[in-house]
Amino acid sequence: MPDDVANPLPDGVRAIAALFALCGIYLAIAGALMLLSPGAIAMAAGSPLLFGLELAGPYMFLLMACVAGGVAWGLAKLNNIVRHAALLIAITGIVMLVPSVSAATVMVQPKALVLGGLGIIVRVMVAWYLSRGEVADQFKTR
Repeated sequence: MPDDVANPLPDGVRAIAALFALCGIYLAIAGALMLLSPGAIAMAAGSPLLFGLELAGPYMFLLMACVAGGVAWGLAKLNNIVRHAALLIAITGIVMLVPSVSAATVMVQPKALVLGGLGIIVRVMVAWYLSRGEVADQFKTR
């Protein structure tokens, strides 16, 4: 974490970096379990974060864990390119969740609707916060 008093790490960026780090840790643990003990954990365990890429196997879990860890590290260092990557990841997640939320609405599946809706809400909050002008300025002055 930067110790620069003139440009401290905003709390929102710290929270978003922690969110990416937690997702990366989850994917790394799931991928490692799949490699070490095949069949111990289903590939569907990654579907909320990987949106179909989980079918590529444990190596995709590990690759995406590295990406999430890199984004978390870059956000903690206030890297502007990583901010744009995090925005792209959040917006892509929103787009990928819309069909499942629509299907859950039509089929009246409250659990799927709540989980998909919360996923969209969290991703919208991440995208909104990282695209705010004062937050973007924090990244540019670094």
